[in-house]
Amino acid sequence: MVGLDISSTAVKLLELSRKGARYHIESYAVEPLPVGAVVEKTIADSAAVGDTIRRAVQRSKTRAKRAAVAVGGSAVITKVIPLAADLSDDEMASQIELDAHQYIPYPLEEVNLDFQVLGPAHEKGMVDVLLAASRSENVDMRVAAVELAGLTPAIVDVEAYATETALDLIIEQMPGKGAGKTLAVFDVGATMTSFNVLIDRKIVYTREQLFGGKQLTETIQNRYGMSYEEAGKAKRLGGLPADYTGEVLEPFKESVAQQISRSLQFFFSSTNYNHVDHILLAGGNALIPGITELVQAKTDTPASIANPFVGMSVAERINKQAITGDAPALMIACGLALRSFDA
Repeated sequence: MVGLDISSTAVKLLELSRKGARYHIESYAVEPLPVGAVVEKTIADSAAVGDTIRRAVQRSKTRAKRAAVAVGGSAVITKVIPLAADLSDDEMASQIELDAHQYIPYPLEEVNLDFQVLGPAHEKGMVDVLLAASRSENVDMRVAAVELAGLTPAIVDVEAYATETALDLIIEQMPGKGAGKTLAVFDVGATMTSFNVLIDRKIVYTREQLFGGKQLTETIQNRYGMSYEEAGKAKRLGGLPADYTGEVLEPFKESVAQQISRSLQFFFSSTNYNHVDHILLAGGNALIPGITELVQAKTDTPASIANPFVGMSVAERINKQAITGDAPALMIACGLALRSFDA
């Protein structure tokens, strides 16, 4: 099964296999989306997204026919509810349907919902159950795009939980495997920044905000009289005037560090937590030279770039330099691809 991350600017495809105790990258591709096909993680043009997925499948040379996709956090309502531990799955489903109107502000016929038992609740004889629900249109648009590309949509996940799954691989590399640590993950994409906080590998806080690399592209576009596409290409490949670094890139890096610092302060002021042990930077903007050092200085917290592929072997046909460069932007795709190994 391939993991498909449908972001605002690209479709990212990843397929993993397992060789012994190690994961192996079988295929991957990053295929740009037409402007306006996805707006703030909402699919506006299923046909255009379907065409892009088809191109990503062709470029990656995967033979997989099933796909896992995800909806963004702002499109999902989650709630942890206590239920009797002795209920069967069918009985839990019936109970949740009866009680769902308390947690979901939409008619049940307009939503897709699912649940997962997390473990024993504080109250004896009860278990905590995670309920996740999204408007059916958010799910249906993704399903339609995947089917238009000739794939079977097998799983619709939530982006934050896909990130959590991929983070398990990174936390395994940390001293003490992250035991008892509070980890802040900032995925700075093209138009959105997702902020998740994990304690002992579990998400305890998630937030999305409108901020991303698009602002840097637009600044380049306006300052140097380029089209948006030309500005994006110049940002990736270089060749901009000598004043670019000092006048454009450095202020953008300052903005990123400031957004991260403010997000942390908001997290501290709105929760019972008052520190994080480590910051991980993900998304396409995590590889901007010097960004981790600046974030570290601004927040006084150790920071590093997220790479879920450390220790993985790679198929010969894959450009190793390319996938290393794309690694921070492939966190969601990696978490979705890992769903292949669910028992």
